[in-house]
Amino acid sequence: MRYSDYLNKIVVKHSTISYNLLTPKAKNGDISSLRPKKIEVNPSQAFRLLFPYCYSRVLEQVKSVAPLVAYLMLFQVLVLRQPIESAFALSGGIVAVIVGLTIFMEGLNKGLMPFGTIIGDNLPKKASMFVVLVIIGILGVGVTFAEPAIGALQAFGSSVDVKAAPYLYEILNNWTLPLVLMVGAGVGFAAIIGTIRFVRGWSLKPMIYLALVPVVILTCYAWFDPNLRSILGLAWDCGAVTTGPVTVPLVLSLGIGIANAAGKGNSSLSGFGVVTMASLFPILAVLILAIIVSFSITPEEIIASSAAAAQVIKPDPTVWEKTPLVEIILGVRAILPLVLFLIFVLFVILRSSLPNRMVTIYGLTLSIIGMCIFNIGLTYGLGAIGTQTGSVLPAAFMELPISKFSPIFPELVGLIIVIGFAFLMGFGATLAEPALNALGLTVQKLTEGAFKKSMLMYSVAIGVAVGIALGISKLIIGFDLATVLLPLYAIGIILTILSSEEFVNVAWDSAGVTTGPVTVPLVLAMGLGLGNAVSAVEGFGILSLASICPIVAVLAMGLVIQIINKTHKNKFDDEEEIK
Repeated sequence: MRYSDYLNKIVVKHSTISYNLLTPKAKNGDISSLRPKKIEVNPSQAFRLLFPYCYSRVLEQVKSVAPLVAYLMLFQVLVLRQPIESAFALSGGIVAVIVGLTIFMEGLNKGLMPFGTIIGDNLPKKASMFVVLVIIGILGVGVTFAEPAIGALQAFGSSVDVKAAPYLYEILNNWTLPLVLMVGAGVGFAAIIGTIRFVRGWSLKPMIYLALVPVVILTCYAWFDPNLRSILGLAWDCGAVTTGPVTVPLVLSLGIGIANAAGKGNSSLSGFGVVTMASLFPILAVLILAIIVSFSITPEEIIASSAAAAQVIKPDPTVWEKTPLVEIILGVRAILPLVLFLIFVLFVILRSSLPNRMVTIYGLTLSIIGMCIFNIGLTYGLGAIGTQTGSVLPAAFMELPISKFSPIFPELVGLIIVIGFAFLMGFGATLAEPALNALGLTVQKLTEGAFKKSMLMYSVAIGVAVGIALGISKLIIGFDLATVLLPLYAIGIILTILSSEEFVNVAWDSAGVTTGPVTVPLVLAMGLGLGNAVSAVEGFGILSLASICPIVAVLAMGLVIQIINKTHKNKFDDEEEIK
């Protein structure tokens, strides 16, 4: 082949076409004919388009809910030989939990989170720092009401024995709104402190020390008061309830946005720390509320008031009480005030607009709908199965009137089985948390592979498992929560002093990823059911132990990694000197 023929073959040949030929022409001068026609989609095509979108989001919630619920059911049926009560309603409740969480999380990502990002980026530019901090504090209260797990606290008031724990009964039944407000105030104050930390670049270590001092002092005060001792489990559990899927991302996005606007958000660790503060200050707030209640009313007055209320003839249940209307109203009440406040800040204070208004409205609507459905599932699904399992757990080692097979095992064997059950449940539920996987990837990246994702995940999972096992043991054996909790926090403080800032940030925030919207109500319901079955004073405290144990585990693992890396470095330096 001649070279000229070769060039002719490989050359890109093109033709010139007039642009006028490609431009559509108006028919009879009617410009409307040039508008593109609407795409018509039949139901079958719509299903094929939406199915992958919905499937991935539903599957994520199924993975976090279904294995845990199946584990509880199988253990109850196969090991405890106790049938599932109201199986149909319970199954419907579990489905409602999955659907509700799916819709809520999608709404959170499409609606609430963009709000937080926009406000966080623009607020420092158009308002003083004082106004910024006030708004952050109010939002802290708002996101607490919007937490899916916060409703679980209010649902368990009737299960408390007023004679054994009068102040706990009083707070959960007659002071529910002040309780949520105080928890919200703690989150709001934590958000303010976290924002200031972002802007100023403060270390997390001294803030942990300063926050723990009043918490420990008030804990000791309540511990030595026989009437207030029962409050400790509730107070410390509130720290775990607040670090859910609403509080952490929304407050974190606001804080980081403000830090970036101030030119202080470049640190790779700037996002850590807010979860820790949001866990500690609510504990302090609830302890303060308990002390206020103790000065306002005596235990005798609480018991007398409860007895008088019990003698009142209750009217027949209304339609309101027979249907899920209560849960729906509570869902709307949880989200709507937060949304209205965000709209007020955006349009009135910032005088700004939403870049994707329809998408944001779509997300906010989904948040409200999802919360309502989740609340229904919480009442008829998670709460029901948790209470059932907790109430029949003692059948493994003690005689129960509800079980003809009890005691199923010798006492020691039964105790080991129950504690082992709690350990495996905590381990599996933690590994299933999507937030833990995300945290592991972040930590692996920040430590340049020194702290691998798998090491963090297993450290946290083992810590949570040990914590839940200790919590179950506390209810069965009956030891005081403070006798275990305070030494664990003392160990945590010692490890914090010895650890580097990076591991401290990661470890203290790792407890927040373990207390999701599924784990919290389930563990609370199971603890209260178990507490009633074994005649414990109260069933709280499991979540608090499940929060401190992973902190200790991660800090210990971080120290081991630091020592190993230091040993390898010294060995390498010695080899270089020999060469």
